[in-house]
Amino acid sequence: MESPEVTFTLAYVVFSVCFVFTPNEFHAAGINVQSILSPWLGSEDLAFVQYHIRRTTATRLLHSLLPLGYFVGMCFAASERQFYNIYNASEFWKIFFLLAVLLPLVTSMIALYWSRNQWGNHPLARTLAHHPVPRSEWQTVASSVNTEFRRIDKFATGSPSSRVIVTDTWVMKVTTYSVFIAQQQDIHLTVTNSRHHEISAEPGTPVQLLTIRVASINPSVKPFDIRLNSTEYGELREKLHAPIRNAANIVIHQTLSDMFLETFRSLVEENERYHLPTNQELEPCIGCMQINANIKLVKLCREPNEGECQQCYCRPMWCLTCMGKWFASRQDQQHRETWLASHVPCPTCRANFCILDVCLVR
Repeated sequence: MESPEVTFTLAYVVFSVCFVFTPNEFHAAGINVQSILSPWLGSEDLAFVQYHIRRTTATRLLHSLLPLGYFVGMCFAASERQFYNIYNASEFWKIFFLLAVLLPLVTSMIALYWSRNQWGNHPLARTLAHHPVPRSEWQTVASSVNTEFRRIDKFATGSPSSRVIVTDTWVMKVTTYSVFIAQQQDIHLTVTNSRHHEISAEPGTPVQLLTIRVASINPSVKPFDIRLNSTEYGELREKLHAPIRNAANIVIHQTLSDMFLETFRSLVEENERYHLPTNQELEPCIGCMQINANIKLVKLCREPNEGECQQCYCRPMWCLTCMGKWFASRQDQQHRETWLASHVPCPTCRANFCILDVCLVR
């Protein structure tokens, strides 16, 4: 049977992780800094900058109390070990108690320093003071940010712990402990990384996450990275005044169709190639008329008289991209998990085929 110390430790670790990183269930239950201190924090919609100055400060304070909360909890969970008698405790618990007391003490001193001069020492306030709109007190710049945040045409995405907000003038990243902000007219944006995830909120829908570096020519503004889904990339570009450089030549899949086409292309390239007869020449693709047709449908998935697929006798008339778009257009949009395993008719003769029957012309 597990001891009370182990049981309490496991429970407290789980609670602490959830309180710091705050999953949706904790947000719904109101177990987060924003809900607990909502009367003091005020409204984000009415005063965005002031709200996040108070929120980031309060978050650091509450999170710094977690180690001390663990020690106090252990005093009750394992009362027979008398942890509260710190003079007779082991060296480990003495050091832990000292650090648990020092952490909120130091954090409180930092918070007190930030709050002086009407919060003028807070990192966000100092950053705003370096943005001339025109050059004046940081409260004037904050008022401009607050006004633009209230507009309904802003771009906003991300989870509560990492949000990206773009207004007509500002690019902002809101995290648990900080708020990064830069003026659009001063920034250079560069796509630096791309990551693909097969698991997403929607089954069968892969996700491409882009990392964009925001660097300001203002030396007082630190560069920062924003992350967003590739399907939101187009909407972000519409809100930005500056172009986004793609120095790494990353292929950005802005829609589900783009991601499907990439998967379709990779699967077809693994199929058996079709050898074009010597007396036959390739003609331009009848779908785009931009490149020569390079696809021939040949029943390879099963034996000739088995399954739903049929032999297609059309000559090569389509390119790989157009055939992929045709395949995607015939799918059930409500059941994306069935796309790769489905059958569709040939766009010319209507003979059924699947992805295994799509062959590149050699």
